[in-house]
Amino acid sequence: MTDDAPAPDGTGALPFALVTSHDPGPEVPRAGRFRWYQTHPLAFDAVLAAIALAAILSTSVADLHGSQGPRFGVRPLSATTASLAAVACAALVLRRRMPRTVLAVTGVLTIVELIAQGGAPRGPVVGPTVLALYTLAAVTDRPTTWRIGALTMVALTAAGMIFGTHPWYSQENLAIFAWTGMAAAAGDAVRSRRAYIDAMRERAERAERTREEEAGRQVAEERLRIARELHDVVAHHIALVNVQAGVASHVMDNRPDQAKQALAHVREASRSALEELRATVGLLRQSDDPTAPTEPAPGLGVLDQLVDGFVRAGLPVDLELPEPAGALPASVDLTAYRVVQEALTNVHKHAGDGARATVRIVRTGSGLTVTVQDDGAGPVGADRRGGADGPDGRPAHGGGHGLTGMRERVLALRGTLVTGPRAAGGFQVLVTLPLQSVRTGESI
Repeated sequence: MTDDAPAPDGTGALPFALVTSHDPGPEVPRAGRFRWYQTHPLAFDAVLAAIALAAILSTSVADLHGSQGPRFGVRPLSATTASLAAVACAALVLRRRMPRTVLAVTGVLTIVELIAQGGAPRGPVVGPTVLALYTLAAVTDRPTTWRIGALTMVALTAAGMIFGTHPWYSQENLAIFAWTGMAAAAGDAVRSRRAYIDAMRERAERAERTREEEAGRQVAEERLRIARELHDVVAHHIALVNVQAGVASHVMDNRPDQAKQALAHVREASRSALEELRATVGLLRQSDDPTAPTEPAPGLGVLDQLVDGFVRAGLPVDLELPEPAGALPASVDLTAYRVVQEALTNVHKHAGDGARATVRIVRTGSGLTVTVQDDGAGPVGADRRGGADGPDGRPAHGGGHGLTGMRERVLALRGTLVTGPRAAGGFQVLVTLPLQSVRTGESI
């Protein structure tokens, strides 16, 4: 800290002032009446300097060790003592702005007073030096306090021993040593306490910011998860409803039986959509809501029902599903189901008439591989497959959110997703999901 730098937060106040330097809160309204020294530090230091000067002058003319107690006015007040005390106390007004300079000035004036008095009784001009040393210790670091405090203690005590009229072990010299040492210790304690409080306040503010950021991140992740779930449910069933409604409209006049069958498929698909939407929206209800649905999330165990829905809608699907070899993690099971659902929806929408899809699921000891491919001749691209991959593996421009949501699900489990046209024609979605590194409790 530079010599002319102001003390931070108006530090350097006396120890008794520290008690009121921190706001105790609204429950102690009287404390606010004594906080004026923080908003008017110069006025406070001026009052402190005046009090110190009055104490020095009154002590200089008093006999503190009389047989009948302290007596004032029994000693003459020398002009030297009055002048040195006035200059030293006036320097205290700048103790916050220039703590080093004020300590040096008051220390020199104290030594001058000790030398100038000679054999005559001396006044306690060391008082301003004690206040200046306390201020310096309160606004600097501990090594600086030790160095400057030790130098001040030794210099003033040595001057009292050398130039005083009493023996070197007299109580006056010991008092100088003790008061300067206590001033340095008190100032260092105030600085340490203030630094501790500031660190606690900063830690609390940082923790509050961290909680807010974490809450915002969790909200964003939850919104993204809900968006993926709603997209997978709505897009799949609405696509089937749209296709079957078109078939019914086309054959209504010529083939009413086929139109009725298509409308039956529309009804079934819409009912399934409503059931899944009800289950998904139910997740947003309070856990103590007795009307909230408790159906489990779909998984590979009901994959045959999903495939049957596409088959009834006119899309031939070959399903290769291995025998159950133990329960899959819930996140992997749901992700694999959603991948197949989105991939078959894209095939049904974009592969063209006469296309055939193949779903192949292979489970190994370390992972689960899901492959969905078709032999359709329809156009392939971001506008045909809901966001097909570009050359760098990222989604190409345009398209919907199908493959984007699929990729988010897979990457959340540290899996891999490869999509693109096949060499023999058609399109392929290849997903690999690890089983060993699934993070417990992760939102999918």
